[in-house]
Amino acid sequence: MAEDLYIDNGSKEEKYRALLPQIKSLVSGEDDLIANLANVSAALKETFRFFWVGFYLAKGDELVLGPFQGPIACTRIRKGRGVCGTAWERKETLVVPDVDAFPGHIACSSLSRSEIVVPLKRGDTVWGVLDIDSERTDSFDETDARFLEEIGSLL
Repeated sequence: MAEDLYIDNGSKEEKYRALLPQIKSLVSGEDDLIANLANVSAALKETFRFFWVGFYLAKGDELVLGPFQGPIACTRIRKGRGVCGTAWERKETLVVPDVDAFPGHIACSSLSRSEIVVPLKRGDTVWGVLDIDSERTDSFDETDARFLEEIGSLL
């Protein structure tokens, strides 16, 4: 099914608009969080060909690696550290055009050049983050933030 999710044409916004109902269909009726996170990471990776797409789950004062697509990743990130830990602490989406310019960036891969991290919330509690990396600078913008936050709200 993953190859069916790759949307080869259209603008970034058109791709998100086409992908959103497919993700809703993937997660509806499935109550296993890990299964849903795995499918969502695969759908995003296949559609946009991002370098790395994955989830970190909040456990105590750390984010622990969850389902992902891409190269090997950092396993644990403390609250307030790096882009993921900072987005978790602030409870807000962070778009980082150049990871080398982000104070305290954690380089899980030296190939990562830009990043977006979306906190996943239930009420005011952040239970995890969606983390996406690109091999190019300036890959993410408000369009990504808006649609990825909507995708996060489905989980």
